[in-house]
Amino acid sequence: MRKIFILFVVSVSFQISFSQKTQFLAKPKLIVGIVIDQMRYDFLYRYYDNYSEKGFKRLLKEGFHCKNNHYHYATTYTGPGHAAIYTGSIPAINGIVGNEWYELSGKLTYVVEDSLVQGIGTSSLAGKMSPRNMLTTTITDQLRLATQFRSKVIGIAIKDRGAILPAGHTANAAYWYESQTGNWISSSYYMQDLPEWVQKFNQSGRAKQLMQTWQTLQVQDNYKNAEEDNQLYERPLEGKKNTFFPHPINSFSLLASSPWGNTLTKEFAIEAIRNEKLGKGTETDFLCISFSSTDIAGHSFGPFSVENQDMYVRLDQEIADILAFLDKEFGKDNYLLFLTADHGVADIAGFSRKNKIPAGYASSTYHLQILQEAIEKKFGEGKWILYTENQQLYLNHSLLEQKKVSVSEIYEVVRKSLLHHPEVYSVVNLWDNEIEQALPDYYASMVKNMYHPKRCGEIMILLKPAWYYGSGKGGTTHGTFYNYDTHVPLLWFGWKIPKGETTKRTHIADIATTLAMMLNLLEPNGCVGNPIEDLLKNLK
Repeated sequence: MRKIFILFVVSVSFQISFSQKTQFLAKPKLIVGIVIDQMRYDFLYRYYDNYSEKGFKRLLKEGFHCKNNHYHYATTYTGPGHAAIYTGSIPAINGIVGNEWYELSGKLTYVVEDSLVQGIGTSSLAGKMSPRNMLTTTITDQLRLATQFRSKVIGIAIKDRGAILPAGHTANAAYWYESQTGNWISSSYYMQDLPEWVQKFNQSGRAKQLMQTWQTLQVQDNYKNAEEDNQLYERPLEGKKNTFFPHPINSFSLLASSPWGNTLTKEFAIEAIRNEKLGKGTETDFLCISFSSTDIAGHSFGPFSVENQDMYVRLDQEIADILAFLDKEFGKDNYLLFLTADHGVADIAGFSRKNKIPAGYASSTYHLQILQEAIEKKFGEGKWILYTENQQLYLNHSLLEQKKVSVSEIYEVVRKSLLHHPEVYSVVNLWDNEIEQALPDYYASMVKNMYHPKRCGEIMILLKPAWYYGSGKGGTTHGTFYNYDTHVPLLWFGWKIPKGETTKRTHIADIATTLAMMLNLLEPNGCVGNPIEDLLKNLK
């Protein structure tokens, strides 16, 4: 009898130990990262009453919400945002300092351009893209490395940079939208031919089927948190004259600016899961989805427009469809989903002024003109400023050397010439690392996190809150270190995710670190994020 008891105890102990080990090493079958281009944090709540129970509300009610989530660098654009989310890094390290920048050689570089590859599924330059300009690994790379490349990783977005940067250097595939043909394309960096399922999707003509007149999904009276349609400071969609409903969507390019660009993205993403059998293998797979249409339309109409509210009410349905598909395909406990954004957006200056809020447009052409004149007056004729990009001045070092003029001397002229202008907040000497002298600590750290010495200019011009460079012909933009551009959603849902929220400040780099902790992976090699403790300590 004693022997039987001992065997029973040993057996139970082994089962408990095996169960604990299994739970400790458990991983989701599929991770789905969703990035919504230009989704400011307040959109979650400002449009809340118009959302269904199955999309954003479900994520908020059943998932974990990091309510105080921010970008931690100055140039909040699409390329840097997608790179920061997945590298857990900053532009100063991962090298993605803007959507475009000038190299030391003087070459203007688009964030994902690559002359060494060929387009797949296209003969146009739109296919000559890859992640080579990104200097660090991503969490998706780390997943592939940890599983000896058995994990599958795929990136999908209307915008090439929204698909390519998240998927990383070692991805199985990245697909983006060609606005001339309505097709999904890729590059020879990933493959030599489009998979059969992608070809069939393109041949189905789905993009053309989705072209229709954009009317509001709900009656406009329901959109109580948007101002009246057709404001003078709105900007028409590409090729259009009117800024009011209805909006005829009659080209592949316009489709990308409409809610149906998001529909096309969702449908293609679901087909990728099905046909690539994502989540069906022995290792965790990763699908990176970025919804680009919110940004394209958002630039035209602004965050208080009827169009913006309708875009998000419709996107709520796309999110609900994705969740329903994942539930059916895997079960909620077998997939991990996070949702965030690549940047926020400023209110349209015309809207702010109408409501007595200080705001306005600045002219980069005018700034460049007065600076060139002031520098020439001080140091003589010559093209002192070669380029401007990302609010930065790239100086002519050959001319500086020839005339024995230092960057600091040019900086003093720029600072004195611009500081008395009402739209300018500060001017920063990046080259001589005089950032702290020009800015409070909070903002100085964000500029330092942005500055890459081989890809940034020497001097940066910072505008006041709610001011931005523009023509004054309407529309809005992003790209600053102010909260309206940095505060974005961060929602976690599914596998082991507890119900709850935290108001502790989190940064966009924390996403990759937190995923690494969840999956027992090494963080990306340029990672600067911290694990989100309030989330991790409550994992189920």
